[in-house]
Amino acid sequence: MDRLLTSRHGPWVTGGILGLVAVLLVRLGNPGNMGFCVACFTRDIAGALGLHRAAVVQYLRPEIPAFILGSFLSALAFGEYAPRSGSSPVVRFFLGVCAMFGALVFLGCPWRAYLRLAGGDWNALYGIGGLIVGVLMGIAFLWNGFSLGAAERSPRASGLVMPFIALVLLALVVLKPLFGPEGTGPIFFSEKGPGAQHAPLLVSLAAGLLVGWLAQRSRFCTVGALRDLLMMGDGHLFKGIVAFTLAAFAASYALGYFHPGFEKQPVAHTQSLWNFMGMVLSGLAFTLAGGCPGRQLIMTGEGDGDAAVFVLGMLTGAALAHNFSTASSGAGVGPAGIPATIVGLVFCLAVGFACRTRSA
Repeated sequence: MDRLLTSRHGPWVTGGILGLVAVLLVRLGNPGNMGFCVACFTRDIAGALGLHRAAVVQYLRPEIPAFILGSFLSALAFGEYAPRSGSSPVVRFFLGVCAMFGALVFLGCPWRAYLRLAGGDWNALYGIGGLIVGVLMGIAFLWNGFSLGAAERSPRASGLVMPFIALVLLALVVLKPLFGPEGTGPIFFSEKGPGAQHAPLLVSLAAGLLVGWLAQRSRFCTVGALRDLLMMGDGHLFKGIVAFTLAAFAASYALGYFHPGFEKQPVAHTQSLWNFMGMVLSGLAFTLAGGCPGRQLIMTGEGDGDAAVFVLGMLTGAALAHNFSTASSGAGVGPAGIPATIVGLVFCLAVGFACRTRSA
């Protein structure tokens, strides 16, 4: 099996399993078209930690720490655990913030964009179009020498920080400690809304560990797939996106979750321009940082401290998005969502121009 995963067939094998498992998680309780969504799940974790107080999106999603642990175990097992860091960490942090701002304007990461499309949500077409444009913008910078610098090897113990945090998060979701006044906090759980919809803990944990393992071995990455296809004509990783979407569509159709249209889609809005622009921002930020949010989580399990900084930026961005009303809802883009998207794009473009090692 490992030989298959590490071959050129690995991405589509991983993508197919990922798409199937994502829809099964919806069947078992996760929100509609949200079997896996790194952005939405990170937002829920930020809420559960009290970093924002949007009561309908607070839950310590086990899938996120399980992705990290699955990748960590895989990297250890196959000798690929290699702690490294030092490649423009502050810039990466704010790229993570910007990526989350864009994703929460659209309401989903690249993984969820394809899951929404597979479930018949045609609003996702605008998001995927925006993602492609954002990746193309990032490619333009890469062609002109963009680089955040080389990472350096770090002490082996430094790579254990994110797996340790993952274990702490899993402990918190099990123990549900209540230390605050009147039995509230420090961990918060939604009583209604998307945050209250989740598959059983052990199922979510097992699914996350499986996906973390598979993605680490196959290098599955939805943004890297578009980058390689559009930049070099290499469709190796893109097969993973195709398999992911087709498997999710087949499972959604079989289980009665395929409902084509623009209106009344789960956790989605119909403001097409900002579905597009939100993912332009995310696509650009992910490309400059070197991978989609799922890939960033997987790299943290391998010991990549720079990816860990990006993930922490996403967590912070999720908190800021809700505290400053930039996140969208089913009713539409948040009051500050449009200016936040514009500011995020300006920042990412500035990074792209400033970090070129050679001029056009």
